[in-house]
Amino acid sequence: QVQLLESGGGLVQAGGSLRLSCTGSARSFSTYPMGWFRQAPGKEREFVAAISWNGRSTSYADSVKGRFTISRDDAKKTVYLQMNSLKPEDTAVYYCAAVPVIWGSVTTTPDEYKYWGQGTQVTVSS
Repeated sequence: QVQLLESGGGLVQAGGSLRLSCTGSARSFSTYPMGWFRQAPGKEREFVAAISWNGRSTSYADSVKGRFTISRDDAKKTVYLQMNSLKPEDTAVYYCAAVPVIWGSVTTTPDEYKYWGQGTQVTVSS
């Protein structure tokens, strides 16, 4: 079982920055690919960013490329999402998720993520 806890959400003006953190509980955390997803009111959950187990590969949604950066610190069992140049359309609940496949590849497919955090709200005002 993997427990994930997100933090770092909040209210920010357009153009501002936030850094989300996701801390995991599993001993195998450092061997799992991780991802960030978001869900805005009335919309489907969508992929934002993903990182491989060793941090060498990343993937981003087109809508956040060049503005968001995913990274991980396995000593702290934490994955980060640095969000810069935020836009009102980035407003959503952000979730981190884990693919419980040791040394698994980066994936953008929600169904492959079996463990999810409770989410953290990000609101960007115009």
